[in-house]
Amino acid sequence: MYKDGLLSGKRILVTGGGTGLGRSMAEQFLTLGAEIYICGRRKSVCDATAAQLMAAHGGSVKAYGVDIRDAAAVDAMVEDIFAQGPLTSLVNNAAGNFISPTAALSPRGFDAIANIVMHGTFYVTHAVGRRWVQMAREGRWQAGDPYRSVMSIITTWVLNGGPYVVPSAMSKSAVHAMTMSLATEWARFGIRLNAIGPGEIPTEGMSKRLSPGDEPGVRSAKVNPMGRAGRMEELQNLATFLLSDGCPWLNGQSIMMDGGAYLGTGGNFYELRNWTDAQWQEARARIEAQNQKDRAQRSA
Repeated sequence: MYKDGLLSGKRILVTGGGTGLGRSMAEQFLTLGAEIYICGRRKSVCDATAAQLMAAHGGSVKAYGVDIRDAAAVDAMVEDIFAQGPLTSLVNNAAGNFISPTAALSPRGFDAIANIVMHGTFYVTHAVGRRWVQMAREGRWQAGDPYRSVMSIITTWVLNGGPYVVPSAMSKSAVHAMTMSLATEWARFGIRLNAIGPGEIPTEGMSKRLSPGDEPGVRSAKVNPMGRAGRMEELQNLATFLLSDGCPWLNGQSIMMDGGAYLGTGGNFYELRNWTDAQWQEARARIEAQNQKDRAQRSA
């Protein structure tokens, strides 16, 4: 779809870039000539991803082990990257989510999502963005130069709410608001911000926490107007367009890419109101088992 070298000269940081959607987008950017930085809580996973991507495609992928909930750690990472050369682009992809009746949600459960999605996304955007603002003030960006770009992954729930995923709906709505707010505040410094709200694109982590026990993509395909789940290459292509210089006047927009599901069905988990207590208990058990597995992998 895109010409070779489209992203040559771009230096892109992808949060949560070691797995899932983040890894997929990073790979696409790499194949189109960008220099890539990825970060995640598990540095070993990010290191392995960096090695695999460079072995497959060449180029440069550098990995950082950073918990984006830690503002000081985020700033240290961004400082290290800018010491090697300023970033041109940021992809806010790192997130977390799980399904739960809101009445059964604990403050700790709420914070587990909000601290990553809302606080963490702001910490990274602020650390990168304030350096870009300073560069513009010093004359290192001038009108006519390529814009620096922030692209955030949100959800369609920012438009119509998200029952049973309220921490995510609230936090992603904050990222949506940040995108619109900073698009107008920072445009004069050569910075533009946009967001993508993808429907279900099956990944291992997403499926095990949002559709425990289901075959990935099956539930959403049944109710989607197009009769299927999303494909990874569709997200890759839209993300590439937003980071390219093809339409720099596109600013402050959130693009919903879900086959029209949010228009036809609300695009959320409203149907879970029909679950029995037993089904919720089974789902919680599956999610906790996955969490324990993930904790064991991180400590290994």
